[in-house]
Order: sequence, then structure tokens, then C-alpha cells
Amino acid sequence: MSAVLTRHPQRNALCLELRQNLILRRVPQSAWDDLEPRVEIAEVRKGDLLVNQGSREMEQFFVLSGILKRVVSNSDGKEMILRFAAEGDMDTSYAAWRLKTPVPYSIVAVVKARVAKLPMPQWVDFLEHQPEIKARFEYEVMRLMSEVMAHTITLHLLDAPGRIRRFRRKHAELLGRIPNKELASYLNLTPETLSRLKQRADEPA
Repeated sequence: MSAVLTRHPQRNALCLELRQNLILRRVPQSAWDDLEPRVEIAEVRKGDLLVNQGSREMEQFFVLSGILKRVVSNSDGKEMILRFAAEGDMDTSYAAWRLKTPVPYSIVAVVKARVAKLPMPQWVDFLEHQPEIKARFEYEVMRLMSEVMAHTITLHLLDAPGRIRRFRRKHAELLGRIPNKELASYLNLTPETLSRLKQRADEPA
């Protein structure tokens, strides 16, 4: 279910939330007046697919509540979670758009979520008229790509307890909010191993 932001019954509150996003902070009013009519607010359920791996239908997402995941799947259905995005964060198909390639991952709701979204052509058109926002956004896209690469390397270099410690250090705001099965998949562990190691880590020294 989605609704255009300008006609949403909670428009004022949603605008305040959206303007807390890292990319949209300090956006001048003239830019906001251009952006707001392009934005839709979508309510998504746990497990809903927002972007399908291999698709050429691309969108820009800003998370207002809940958690999204970026995930890749192989032909056998085996999945690897690349990253999570919660309130104040975003996810995007921008790199694939620029490279003119299909989206190499899916974006899925981990839990019930509310997102602000707009089609990639609309977002790109907005950015072309806002060079400061575009620079901030492209820096964030590169940072996210670096984050995904660092996570992938971590899976090979750190043992299981090390992966859990790193997640707790880097993503403290997500602790207790991600279902055990999803977090285990992200850390390349079984849910049973994750539960055992978390319990051991929480025991007093």
C-alpha cells in the first residue's frame, strides 16, 4: 500500500521524519518543494520484495521505520545478506542505473516497515538540479559499497565470535531488532550457533 506524500494524512510528520535522513538533512526549501511531489510513502510487510534481483525497474528508498535488507541469491536459492538499513538510512539501485545493468541484488523488508520511495528516473532528475545533494548522495553510495565489501571480507577473515563482536561494534543500533534467522544468515552462521555464541558473550566474565 502506498500514497503520494503530498496527499498523505500524516504528511507533516512524515516530512519531518524524511528530512532527518542523512541525505536530505539541510535540504533547502526550494529543493524540498521539487522533491516532495515525487515521493510516495509505502507500508510494507515482513518479507515484502521492494526490488527484485535482475530487475531493471529501479527505485530510491528512504527508511522511515522498520528494517530492509539487501540480499543476493544464486540459482540454487542460496541467499547472502549484504547489509541492513533502518530508520534514517536508505537503499538504492543507483549504481546499477548509472552502469545501465540489472540490479544485482534484491531489497526486502526484514520486518514491517514504512519507506519513502521514488522511481530512479525521478530521483536522478532531482539530483541533476541539486549538485550539493548529489555529491552527498554519491559519497554515501560509495560508502555503502565499501561497507558491503568490508562485510564480505569479514566473513572470510574473522571466526564466528569475531563476526558477532564486529556486528555489535558497528551496528549497535540494530541489536535485538533483527530476527535471529536473518542475523545468522548475515553472519554466515546457523541460528543455533548464533544463539549459543550470543549467550556465551552475554555471560558475566
